[in-house]
Amino acid sequence: MGKAIFKQRNGVLGVGIVTPCGFITPEQLCGLGKLLPEVGALGSKLTTRQTMVVLIPEEAFDRFVAGIRGLGLDVGVFGDVVRNVKGCPGNGELCHRSLGNVFELAVEIQQRYINQPTPHDFKISVAGCHRGCTDPHCADFGVIATGPKTVDVFLGGRGGSRRPQHGQKAYANIPKEALFVVLDHVLDTYRKLAEEHERLCNTMHRVGLDPFILPAEKLPVMAEEDEFADFLNS
Repeated sequence: MGKAIFKQRNGVLGVGIVTPCGFITPEQLCGLGKLLPEVGALGSKLTTRQTMVVLIPEEAFDRFVAGIRGLGLDVGVFGDVVRNVKGCPGNGELCHRSLGNVFELAVEIQQRYINQPTPHDFKISVAGCHRGCTDPHCADFGVIATGPKTVDVFLGGRGGSRRPQHGQKAYANIPKEALFVVLDHVLDTYRKLAEEHERLCNTMHRVGLDPFILPAEKLPVMAEEDEFADFLNS
C-alpha cells in the first residue's frame, strides 16, 4: 500500500507521520525536536487528519524514518486504503460535552484497520458528541457517541471535494461492541460492490444504503446491566 510521502515542487519530501489519533507523548515531542534539525528539516505542519507532515531533504529520508520509528512513530499511509482515524479526545475528564469516552475506541479502530486495501481511500472519523469536531458527517465511516456505551454510524460522507456531502445515518444507538461487526460488514460489502476506484458515496448512489445494513439479529447486544447503568446515567 502507499506511504504518505510527497515530493514537493522545490524537490524536498513531505513525509507524513501517523500518530494514535493525533496523540504525541512529551518524550516523542522532545525527540522530534531533536531529530528534525539533525535531518535538515525545513519545517513541519499539523494536518486536518491529525498527522504531522515534515519537510526534509530527500537524502535524509532513511535517517528520518529510522529516527521516528525509534520514537515509536511511523510514516503514514496514503492511497486506496483505510486511512488513519480522526478521533476526538472526548471523555468526561477532558471535555464536558462528551457523551462517551471515544478516544480509546478511535485508537483501537486505527490499530485494527489502518492500511487495509479498499477500492478508494476510506476515511474514518470518531466523535464524542453531536458537535462532531472530527467531521464524522464528512467521513466514509463516521461514528458519533450517543451515550457512554452507544454510538450512531454514518456512511458515505465526503469532505475535501468540490462536491462535499454528508453521510447517511445507517445505524442508531448501537452498542460499541457492535461497531467492529458493522465496520467489517461495511468494508466487505464495499469491496464486493464498488467499481474500480469508486468512493463509497458513489457506490451507495448506485446500490443504495440497504446492502450496508446488517439485520438487527446479527448485531451484538448490550448487556442488561450496561443498559440499566446507561439509563441511570441519562
